[in-house]
Amino acid sequence: MDGDREPAKTGIAAVETGNRRRDLRLDACRGLALWFIFVDHVPDNSLAWLTLRNYGFSDTSEVFVFISGYTCMLAYGGALSTQGWATTVVRALRRAWEIYAAFLVLLLAYAALVWVVGGGTRFVDETNTGFLFREPGPTLVHVALLQFAPVNTDILLTFAILHICFPLVLWLMTTSATLTLVLSFMLYMMVQLFSWQVPAWPSGELYFNPFAWQFLFVIGAWYASAGTARLRPILNSRTLLVAALAYLAFSLFMALSWEFKGLESLIPRAITGLIYPIYKSHLAPVRLVHFLSLALVVSRLAPPEWRGTIRPLMTAMIRCGENSLSIYCLGVLLAFIGQVMLADISSGLAMQFLISIAGIAIMIAAATLLTWESQLDRRGPRLF
Repeated sequence: MDGDREPAKTGIAAVETGNRRRDLRLDACRGLALWFIFVDHVPDNSLAWLTLRNYGFSDTSEVFVFISGYTCMLAYGGALSTQGWATTVVRALRRAWEIYAAFLVLLLAYAALVWVVGGGTRFVDETNTGFLFREPGPTLVHVALLQFAPVNTDILLTFAILHICFPLVLWLMTTSATLTLVLSFMLYMMVQLFSWQVPAWPSGELYFNPFAWQFLFVIGAWYASAGTARLRPILNSRTLLVAALAYLAFSLFMALSWEFKGLESLIPRAITGLIYPIYKSHLAPVRLVHFLSLALVVSRLAPPEWRGTIRPLMTAMIRCGENSLSIYCLGVLLAFIGQVMLADISSGLAMQFLISIAGIAIMIAAATLLTWESQLDRRGPRLF
């Protein structure tokens, strides 16, 4: 995932699943986001010009967090009336544990790969695994305390924290959805005004600051709960659509100015002084507004009532989106392997293209296998 921004010095909407409707747009968006994240995680990959990162203030991280909040509300909030609070809380905490357990497995596999490739000396700084090899005891303690993560894995810690806190969010939503959104916004503003943060080890803060990113998570949950009906007249407004498109165009121009210095001179200092620095860790307001504008435009282009045929590319995205946690972890490992190949074999455009296409193909194959396995699996009695 890309860092903070500084000035330079479809097809399917839903299918019926029993008595429930699954919005396949969410899985498709998650699947496409996973491909983009993998491409972005490969250092110096020219194919990153095909992803969202270079065309606006936000990137695919916002997609994941918003969809996570939305789907949490659908899954847990929708089952609350029939399953009760005890079951709902247990399910949410179990999902938090699954995310944390996936992070631990990924950490082990990541460290093993770095050791095999570089013997504990190469790539340790690029992957932030050096502490694990030099000080394994203290590092593992801080891993357990959600204070340490290798490069590209830190978003999993934030997801685990958000899922741990979701029962509280759900309770507040059932009390007052509007009040919940207001409280979440106030916490977000504390980050923007006073830099509230969650400390990381050995120094600094957790990169995806949960105090900031919780707001986008809560926006997703609020939209799934009460926001859809309340915002429908506003979201259908032509004026709002034009404003969103205008903001996306402005963001595009600013993002291109980071790469093409000739455009930078055209931007008034008053504007650069207002929007910079654009901290990703704190979910800077310009990033938040950019994502919301993008989400509005996408929702207008792919309304939920639209129907179409599932094509192979869409199916591949949906399969990856259905297994997002596993495929994200796989993508992190594939990106590191790609980094090694670019460093040791060739850094040419052909190799970048081969790594990107092969990595996405492996992700699709793994996701298809996971979906097939889940359909065959019939959980029997726990024998151990």
